[in-house]
Amino acid sequence: MSDSPDDMDLGPGFDLGEPPAPKAVAPGQSGYRVLARAYRPQTFAELIGQEAMVRTLANAIKRDRLPHAFLMTGVRGVGKTSTARLIAKALNCIGPEGQGGPTIDPCGVCEPCRSIAEGRNIDVIEMDAASHTGVDDVREIIEAVRYATVSARFKIYIIDEVHMLSRNAFNALLKTLEEPPEHVKFLFATTEVNKVPITVLSRCQRFDLRRIPVDLLVGNFRMICEKEGVEAEEDALRLIATAAEGSARDGQSILDQAIAHAALVDGRPQVGADQVREMLGLSDRGATRRLFDQILDGDAPALLATLAEQEALGVEPVATINALLDLIHAATTAKAGRGAGLERLPEAERADVAGWAETLSFPVLHRLWQLLLKGHAEVVAAARPHAACEMALLRLVHAATMPDPLDLARMIRDGVPAAAQGVAGAPQLAAGGGASESAVVAPTPAPQAAPEPLFPADFGTLVAALIDRFPRLGAEMHDYVSPVRYAPPVLEFRILQPLDADFPRQVAAALKDMTGEPWTVSSTDAPGEPSLREQQQAARQAHEDALREAPVVAAVMNAFPGATFVEPDQDQNWSDRR
Repeated sequence: MSDSPDDMDLGPGFDLGEPPAPKAVAPGQSGYRVLARAYRPQTFAELIGQEAMVRTLANAIKRDRLPHAFLMTGVRGVGKTSTARLIAKALNCIGPEGQGGPTIDPCGVCEPCRSIAEGRNIDVIEMDAASHTGVDDVREIIEAVRYATVSARFKIYIIDEVHMLSRNAFNALLKTLEEPPEHVKFLFATTEVNKVPITVLSRCQRFDLRRIPVDLLVGNFRMICEKEGVEAEEDALRLIATAAEGSARDGQSILDQAIAHAALVDGRPQVGADQVREMLGLSDRGATRRLFDQILDGDAPALLATLAEQEALGVEPVATINALLDLIHAATTAKAGRGAGLERLPEAERADVAGWAETLSFPVLHRLWQLLLKGHAEVVAAARPHAACEMALLRLVHAATMPDPLDLARMIRDGVPAAAQGVAGAPQLAAGGGASESAVVAPTPAPQAAPEPLFPADFGTLVAALIDRFPRLGAEMHDYVSPVRYAPPVLEFRILQPLDADFPRQVAAALKDMTGEPWTVSSTDAPGEPSLREQQQAARQAHEDALREAPVVAAVMNAFPGATFVEPDQDQNWSDRR
């Protein structure tokens, strides 16, 4: 008697018949893949924004100088895991004829290329270190590397988010990572390279993947829209690319959402800039330019009305602040670079930004930038963000027309009334009896020659002004410069520590920006006075020496050997320190 199922009589009702056909999938649900997966790079030519890394890999493959361990690092969505898979294909490709070797242009049609792309190659092992963090997981790798490959040229281990491995797991991997078998390659990817032990970093060839520029992202999104049959405005794609912050995956996810959100025209989605702006809660660029004009004009009622309109449209206060920061940055860079960067702006903005760059001075632009940065922090931390945004922009309204401190000093020196210089709310010069009889008295111009330019009184005052306006430059002048000659507008100093080769030129440019007058700045080897930092240290030491001579302090120092003087925290009272 046979035991095979075909020979068994299961009785009536047990005829299973043919196996059922796969269930049909409704149209529109047939395995849709999100754009970030569907358009993942399959060749190095499709990997955007990483040309330097691709060139290095191409040369390494061509010259047979392949390392045994690669480390890809960078922010989210720039192509770390995709690059690891591409390297795996490049190392294992055998070409359409089956006779090829490692290449920077894998064919994509041979069995290793196809199996790696489909994630089924037995010799290419991907591991997520976030869910496999322990020594046991690494021990499996250590045991498996001893065995030869099954079908590929190299056995490749791709470990994503490698920084999540435990300390013991890293230590267990070190020896194998340093001297792996010839047929094994390690490909690591991480967003937090600072958490990877230095002992691991020193055993890997590191590639820092860069944020992808906006223009490249726009081109990528345009290509995707053409293939998907989507109509998209150029400004809409640029908004998405800007919101992506250099991440291709983030941008493609936002584009996916925008296509789903778009209206259909003749059966094709139409992605518009206004729709993307509404979807992302971004401030309208026209409204942002209007806000900036109202700030410069000092028109507080109009500014509050515009902010109310933006709030009604659902625009987040932080988005409003960010949009204004972008405008000020564009105007400042255009002024510094004589129009540089204007071509990247939307056409409707170029004339306005160019006008602001022409009419606004650097001090005004820098002051607005600093006040907006302070406002940004306040809005983020505030319990009422909209109110905080209003207060921050009203502060800008009253600060935008303030004169530069040096201009104000010149006005005071020359006796020119502030009102004549356009300073709102400045006191007027009055003469006579009561208030009803007072009148503005204009100063009589002196017949002598024009007054000399107003310069800081001494080198210390000059450096203090530099620190206020140019913090890095001022700090270097304070710590590493010995003044030899200070005779404005001539400055000669000795550099005590290596600085930039064009440091004197930088100082001259900064002083001209501060005073409005050209300076002659030079460095010399001649001896000069101690640096301001050395002077402060000497004064502090003299003060401590004087304190030590006081009987009470001497008694304390004797009672507590090794005690030292500590500067009190000026920003915290003693009751808080207890």
